[in-house]
Amino acid sequence: MAMTIRDAVRHTFARIGLLTREWLRLNWDRLYGVRSYVNTSLWVVPFIALLVEQVIVRLTGALGTWLAESGRIDAQHAFFGLTVSGARSALETIVSMTLSFLVFTFGSLLVAVQVAGGQYTPRVIATIFLSNKVVRACVGLFVVTLFFALRTLAEMDRAVDQLNAAVSALLGLLSVVTFLFLIDYAARMLRPVSIVASVGNLGLDVIRSVYPEQTGRSNREEPVAKRPAAERTLVNTGASGVVLAVRVEQLVDLASKAGGIIEVVPQVGDFLAADEPLFHLYGGAAAVSDADLRATVALGVERTMEQDPSFAFRILVDIAIKALSAAINDPTTAVLAIDQLHRLLRRVGLQDLRGERFRDEQGQVRVIFRTPNWEDFVHLSCTEIRHCGVGSIQIPRRMRAMLENLMQTLPPHRHAELRQQLELLDQAVAGTYSVPADLALARVADTQGLGGALGVHPEVDPSRIPIQRPPADRS
Repeated sequence: MAMTIRDAVRHTFARIGLLTREWLRLNWDRLYGVRSYVNTSLWVVPFIALLVEQVIVRLTGALGTWLAESGRIDAQHAFFGLTVSGARSALETIVSMTLSFLVFTFGSLLVAVQVAGGQYTPRVIATIFLSNKVVRACVGLFVVTLFFALRTLAEMDRAVDQLNAAVSALLGLLSVVTFLFLIDYAARMLRPVSIVASVGNLGLDVIRSVYPEQTGRSNREEPVAKRPAAERTLVNTGASGVVLAVRVEQLVDLASKAGGIIEVVPQVGDFLAADEPLFHLYGGAAAVSDADLRATVALGVERTMEQDPSFAFRILVDIAIKALSAAINDPTTAVLAIDQLHRLLRRVGLQDLRGERFRDEQGQVRVIFRTPNWEDFVHLSCTEIRHCGVGSIQIPRRMRAMLENLMQTLPPHRHAELRQQLELLDQAVAGTYSVPADLALARVADTQGLGGALGVHPEVDPSRIPIQRPPADRS
């Protein structure tokens, strides 16, 4: 009988595990959307902090009871030996202080969001500010301190819970230190160099995850065999949205079991309207259920960076062209953005961009899923900035330094597109600068935009640049 019960329990748990995995598979797209929302929602942190505060209250209560019963502390004079009036005054101060910290933090965050959206780009709001772990942790500490002190104050009548009063005082002291740190951190975080560096770091992470392998000697792949017409096309029957992520490994598994090929029509980051094609199905993949296929694609209202390496490039380019606008006119910030684009392009150029075909364990092509190629990244990094910034002498100098350095450090099969961008840059510079001295200066590569590169290039000596002076007025 014991073995029968044990087997029944094992079977029940195995069945529950199987049903859970099946539910997670069929609802992966919804779970991904929920996770993305939670990661960029600040209200979730205070809610979690309330749960943490409840745990701390119960732990301190159990600890205080054990210490009192064991005779290890004097219930009247333990820790600080606070009187009722003294404890009440201290706790009221902690409550007022932490409440002020919260108001100041949220008010400053709103100002930071407005500044970032107006001066940099609205796309950094969710990416940099709302999902910032340091800010969220500080807000959580303030909420824990506030409600713990409120509870201690409310439960204090004629006697002081010395342990809870001591914990409240320690939390209040930690909140003061954290608040001072948060002011310094926020001031540093709002600087242009900090914002573009944060975007660059996130971009490097997603590039490594999407393109994990190093590039080979050539980026050429075997030619793709011409496919027949799709046997079935699955359209988006839900709400319109941006493609946030695609679960490629699940698609490979579905196509392998069905013995066919699944083609994902949109790329990550594309906007997919209702009734637009989502999948083209070939061979046995035409029999895969609609629910299984739709569960592998997550849609949302705004692009995220988790599977979208070009989104980091998009944010940096937006920051650069806004800095180059007549309203802001800050080309040095654009140079900082080009610094990070240089960093990302070098990493992308060293990775294997894989093309569009994903294979199963037997080497058969099962999924066709397009990702950005090298030309996409280079065009995205150079075209708009060249158009908007060629008139600011810092920009062509910094772009030339970036392109020349990439040609020196990347494999030869990456050079063709870089060489074409150099030619386009030369044409844009020649059509913009009519003064020979400025034209010669704009054609010098400089990693600082406008720094000390003239000493590095002796062939461009300012003293030897002919200067055309206007004819003297003889009247």
